[in-house]
Amino acid sequence: MRTSKLLTILALAGALSAFSSFAAAKTCSVEIAGNDQMQFDKTSIAIAADCTEVELTLKHTGKLPVTAMGHNWVLTKTADFQPVATAGASAGPANNYVPKDDARVIAFTKLVGGGESTSIKFSTSKLEKGGDYTFFCSFPGHWSLMKGKLTFGG
Repeated sequence: MRTSKLLTILALAGALSAFSSFAAAKTCSVEIAGNDQMQFDKTSIAIAADCTEVELTLKHTGKLPVTAMGHNWVLTKTADFQPVATAGASAGPANNYVPKDDARVIAFTKLVGGGESTSIKFSTSKLEKGGDYTFFCSFPGHWSLMKGKLTFGG
């Protein structure tokens, strides 16, 4: 009798432990838009400290095609922003103007043209609470205007 109660208690404890790990995961959604005037509709994005994953949707609210006025969303540490943005130009459109396999890039979307949208998911495990992050569009000539700050847990 005591053995069966102990086994039941252990099974319940294991189930609760698995559930609490599952319940702790939290995906936070963010939307940002870019237009034909080379502007994002946000200059800052705040991600709550309890978010374990970010789902970001980029919408291009303009009308121009991707070849003329493409936009993407790239996230780096602020210290890496300009070097990555500069390197993006030589990466070319086939790589979304993002340096291929560059460890300084935390997350990025593909390029979209007028009327299009795209979404990505990335883990906040790549972010430090209170860290200094910049998001930007790496399409050539856009990053000087299309940029903003991302904060995590701050």
